Amino acid sequence: MKKVIEIRNLRYVYPDGTEALSQINLKISKGEAVALVGPNGAGKTTLLLHLNGILNGEGEVKILGLPITKENLREIRSKVGLVFQDPDDQLFLATVFDDVAFGPLNLGLPTEEVRERVKKALDEVGMLEAVSKSAHHLSFGEKKRVAIATVLSMNSEILAFDEPTSNLDPRSRRHLIEILKTFPQTKIFATHDINFAWEVCHRAIILDGGKIVADGPVKKIFTDQELLERHGLELPSRVSTNLLT
Repeated sequence: MKKVIEIRNLRYVYPDGTEALSQINLKISKGEAVALVGPNGAGKTTLLLHLNGILNGEGEVKILGLPITKENLREIRSKVGLVFQDPDDQLFLATVFDDVAFGPLNLGLPTEEVRERVKKALDEVGMLEAVSKSAHHLSFGEKKRVAIATVLSMNSEILAFDEPTSNLDPRSRRHLIEILKTFPQTKIFATHDINFAWEVCHRAIILDGGKIVADGPVKKIFTDQELLERHGLELPSRVSTNLLT
């Protein structure tokens, strides 16, 4: 299977001296859905921010075979769509259309192609009817979906999500899960939501103290109660319910 993300000996130290990532070695194949889980401060978000060059640590990060360098940054950012935890960090223009069109317009695409991309992206997340609205007038869950549309409109091959289900009510969370399950792109989720990861992902990676401490199939990692508890995590509710019956 084609490797779309290759990371070797990645280390990142914040300006205050905090070592956020240490000796990260990781390969992710095309089409995988991967959960990055671990306690607060484990390095999950820091790792995500290396995938499109927002952060740049020691070591090597390759995206679709391209090393993250200044020369490759524009192309890499068109291939890796990063969806932030707070959609207000991603939505800042007058209308939903403007927000979703922003990336394609910056690529210099023709107006008609931009319109088609915006329409397709909003349709994929069930937000086409909001195209003329201001994102500020939408619910939090609706904003999350529009934020996802902003990366879909770039035709990103890799989608990286930081806490996609945080602050969502049960209905919005369920709606988002069903949408994300349909996406064929390679997906990486930094999440505390073990139940979400159990349902959406094929592979789980546990980060703790800036290091990868476990990596394997979701059903293997998330049924190892001792491993999860050692790193501040709990069994998925479906697994814990089965243990009680």
